[in-house]
Amino acid sequence: MNRAGVVLGVAVWSLAVAGCDKFPSSDSKPDRAAAEKKAAAGEFEAAVNLYEAQLDGSPKSAEIHFRLAVLYDEKLKNPVGAMHHFGRYLELQPKGPHAKAAKDYKSEGQLKLVTSQSSGSFVSQAEAVRIKNENLALRKSVNELQAQKAARLAATPVPGDKAAAAAAKKGAEPARRPIPLGVRTHVVASGETLASIAQKYYKNKARWKEIQDANFLPSEGTAKIKPGDELAIP
Repeated sequence: MNRAGVVLGVAVWSLAVAGCDKFPSSDSKPDRAAAEKKAAAGEFEAAVNLYEAQLDGSPKSAEIHFRLAVLYDEKLKNPVGAMHHFGRYLELQPKGPHAKAAKDYKSEGQLKLVTSQSSGSFVSQAEAVRIKNENLALRKSVNELQAQKAARLAATPVPGDKAAAAAAKKGAEPARRPIPLGVRTHVVASGETLASIAQKYYKNKARWKEIQDANFLPSEGTAKIKPGDELAIP
């Protein structure tokens, strides 16, 4: 996550903190039952407003903070609000019955904020790692396909290349093709032939011609290779 995203998350969290622990007027205190009724009916925003109207900053309001935290987490999908209210619960009731759940969520919520995406959606750390690995695998596949395409283009015979055929007849070494970037290569060892190399990479000696065409301009017969030669393996 970039620095701007972290700053934005902190700013949003600060706003959530500023809007909490309101002190209701003495003549209007909606009871908890009304808030619970709104939550059960799916009117979560209304439930939040009714719960917040009961906050007075005393230890007795810790339970209200916990209920607000659960609403923000499970119903409103707002980890910033949930983290704030779980934090207030722990401040007011550090050894309360919900202390462990509040501490566990705060640890998880911090990871969610750190791995927040620029679109505003929150993902777990494991999900972020999975997406990264998939992108790396996709990039590797694209590079391999590009290398294979380059090798096929390099192996395309040049029609009417009489010079290469004449050189082969005279016993001269056939002209070599340049090895494209990214293509896998093989350094010829003593005693190896194009057929044995094809067997090694393709499990099929008959595919020696593919290796020859990828490395030499069109010529008659089999091109000669010697130890130390570097060959492209298409």
